[in-house]
Amino acid sequence: MRLAFTKHTLDNGLDVLLHQDRGCPIVAVNLWYHVGSKNEQPGHTGFAHLFEHLMFEGSQHYDRGYFQPLQGAGATLNGSTNADRTNYWEVVPANALELALWMESDRMGYLLPALTDAKFSNQRDVVLNERRQNYENRPYGLAPMALLAALYPPDHPYHWTTIGEIADLNTVRLDEVQAFFRRYYHPANASIALAGDIDLDDALGLVRTYFEDIDAGDRVVPVVAAAALSGDIRIFFEDRVELPRLYVAWLTPAMFADGDADLDLGTDLLANGKTSRLYRRLVFEERIATDVSAAQNSREIAGYAQITATAAPGHTLGEIEQVILEEVTRLAAGGPSDDEIERGRVQAEAQFMYRLQTVGGFGGKSDQLNAYNVFLGDPEYFERDLARYHDVTSQSLQETVAHYLDPAHRVTLSIVPRGRATLAAPDSSPTDVS
Repeated sequence: MRLAFTKHTLDNGLDVLLHQDRGCPIVAVNLWYHVGSKNEQPGHTGFAHLFEHLMFEGSQHYDRGYFQPLQGAGATLNGSTNADRTNYWEVVPANALELALWMESDRMGYLLPALTDAKFSNQRDVVLNERRQNYENRPYGLAPMALLAALYPPDHPYHWTTIGEIADLNTVRLDEVQAFFRRYYHPANASIALAGDIDLDDALGLVRTYFEDIDAGDRVVPVVAAAALSGDIRIFFEDRVELPRLYVAWLTPAMFADGDADLDLGTDLLANGKTSRLYRRLVFEERIATDVSAAQNSREIAGYAQITATAAPGHTLGEIEQVILEEVTRLAAGGPSDDEIERGRVQAEAQFMYRLQTVGGFGGKSDQLNAYNVFLGDPEYFERDLARYHDVTSQSLQETVAHYLDPAHRVTLSIVPRGRATLAAPDSSPTDVS
């Protein structure tokens, strides 16, 4: 699992990661900024995601749409934002590497001179429309907002979703987002990875040419926050849905922390795949749910585990909740079987290898190098990352599940059809979500 690479840090603080792969005449350019929605403040949310859009709208020396020149050269490109980071990537023919670096460097160093009120207003409207499409008008789409708001206190940086609150997006001013850009989108808070058909010295020279003269910017202070659940928070809301759905969530360790890998495997064996414990009971044997899934959502400060199931017609969320708690308790008391542990390890290794099949895109080699570098300061974390899953034992998984997936400290969310509040799990209280 050792991936050959070199790491350099420019005088302005930009980390440069280079990986040579001559298998195909393409190069992945992958740029991470260590900023996400957790760097926002209550009442001022959605800024990081808004910049994901604004950075495709032109910069000082190319004040037009970002896609056309790169796609015209044969590139694919995209970007994304989450709670902890923002990334942009291009996969280009090898002879278009310089174009991609020039475009990326110009929007890093010279975006604000081209950021007009018209662009700002237009992209804010695009984000508000995206929020309507992906959250407000999608069945069960508001669930993440309700869950995060219940799991984390109002001043915690994970209390809100990455897309931001409607009121904040409607009232944000251009000077506020400009200040946000200056604070976070600069070389001292960024890492760029090049992977593919490159000469290492030439590639480093090109990065220096286009990025080294950009002002470093101030070092960003890490965000520190804490959260705890004092009991079983039971909430519900009504939505335009046909079937009730139940969400059970717990606070869990941060990404790469002790217990994170155990909960990755634990949630998989509980509810992912047709051989999982909850799928067998809820969907196949007792047929009280139409689907069930689970995940350990790893984040930089603190994670959360979530189990989700949709009630089959004629069955209740109370029935589903009882089975979920029974299976979680059984796992915490008796641990997994050897076969379950081995299956989880194999699945983790397969997913790990899938991410490394390509040089670029979401999850390719360049993306993984940046992830380890930004979150751990160590791009060479591949083997140790995989070793975390091989080190999981039946006892460690059992103890971790017992500690974190405590039925007495959780959030239980019901989403029920409009006018059918009685279908919520017992003892649930209405919650506002929008």
